[in-house]
Amino acid sequence: MFSLSACNATQTPTENHAEAAKRITQQNIIVDGHIDVPYRIQNQWVDVTKSTSGGDFDYPRAVEGGLNAPFMSIYVPASLDDSPESTALAHRLIDYVEAIVGRAPDKFALAYSVEDVEKNFLANKISLPMGMENGSPVQGSLDNLNTFYERGIRYITLAHSQSNHISDSSYDLRRQWKGLSPFGKELVGEMNKLGIIIDISHVSDDAFYQVVELSNAPVIASHSSLRQFTPGFERNMDDQMVKALAENQGVIMINFGSGFVSPVARAWRDNRTEQTKKIAATFGQDSQELADFIEKYNTNSPYPFATLEIVLDHIDHVVNLVGIDYVGIGSDYDGVGDSLPVNLKDVSDFPNLVEGLLDRGYSESDIKKILNENVLRVWREVEKVARES
Repeated sequence: MFSLSACNATQTPTENHAEAAKRITQQNIIVDGHIDVPYRIQNQWVDVTKSTSGGDFDYPRAVEGGLNAPFMSIYVPASLDDSPESTALAHRLIDYVEAIVGRAPDKFALAYSVEDVEKNFLANKISLPMGMENGSPVQGSLDNLNTFYERGIRYITLAHSQSNHISDSSYDLRRQWKGLSPFGKELVGEMNKLGIIIDISHVSDDAFYQVVELSNAPVIASHSSLRQFTPGFERNMDDQMVKALAENQGVIMINFGSGFVSPVARAWRDNRTEQTKKIAATFGQDSQELADFIEKYNTNSPYPFATLEIVLDHIDHVVNLVGIDYVGIGSDYDGVGDSLPVNLKDVSDFPNLVEGLLDRGYSESDIKKILNENVLRVWREVEKVARES
C-alpha cells in the first residue's frame, strides 16, 4: 500500500477524510481523460447542462463531484472505418460539444490548451476539452488532421476495436501492420508538430512500443487500466508498458469500468461473450434464443460490480511501480454502460475516490497530481514540443 510521511499535510486538525475529500474536489481542477457524453447524446439527446435522469454526466452532478475538466470523447465506431461517414460523424460530435457550451456559456467553456483549462477554472466554468477516440476520421489525410486540430481535438486514440489505417488494435486478432502502419508512423510526427496528444489506449502492444519510440512528446493512455489485475486482457497495460510509458514521461489514466479493473467482472463478461457468440452463430444475432439466453444469464449470474477499493488498487500499483507522476483518471463514464464500480457510479462520486486515496495515506499534493497535474504536465509538454517544431 502506498503511503507518504507527508500525508494529509494540509488537512485541518478537525477535518475527517470525507470532509477533506469534498474540499479537495471543490478546490482543485479535476481532469478526466475520457467521458462519452457526445456519443451518448447522439443516440438519445438529453440536455446535460441540466439535471438528467440517465447517463453518468450532467452539469449538476459534475459540480457536486468537482469535475471541471472532462475530456469529451469524439467516439467513432470501428464499423465506420474506411468510410467518409467516420469523418462526418466526428464533426457532428464536435458540433454537439460546441452546442453544449452554446446553450450554457455560464456553465461550460471549450478548452483548447492548458491555459484555457486554468482560466475556465478561475471563472468557475467546466472546461470541455476534446479527444477523438479512433483515428479513422483522419482518413489518411494530414489536411483532415489539421482540421480536427483547428476544431479543438487535443488527443487522438489511434485505433478502437478494430485495426485501422493507422494502427493495429488490441481487440483485433488481425495484426496487419505489426504495430503502426507507415501512415501511422508519419502521423505520430505530425501530431507532435501540431500539438495533439497521442493516446495509446486501444492499440496493440507492438503499436504502443513503436509510438513511444517515435514520439518526441509524452503520450497518454486516456482510459486504460492494468493487465496485472486482468491477465490476458490486452486492452489493459502490463507492467513493462507502464514502465515504458513512465520513461516517455506519459500518464496512464485509470478506467473505472468493472471489466477493466476486476478479474471477476472480466471473467463474467468473457464467459457471456463466448456463449452469446455460439448462440448467435446458430440462431442469429437477432434471435429470440439469444435474447432469452442473455436474460437468463443476467438473472442467474448477476453482474459482479467492482468496488472502489479495486480502482484504488490500480492506482496504488502504478505508484508503487513507477511513482506518483504517471497516473491519472480516465473513468470512461457514459462509455461502459451499467458496469461502473460501487461508489463510483457517476461523476458526482469523485469525492469517494479522493476519500479512498486519503484513507490509503496519499497526501493532498499527490492527490492533486492524480486529479490534474500529471496529465496537464503532459499536455504542456506536448504544446512545447509543437511550438519548437
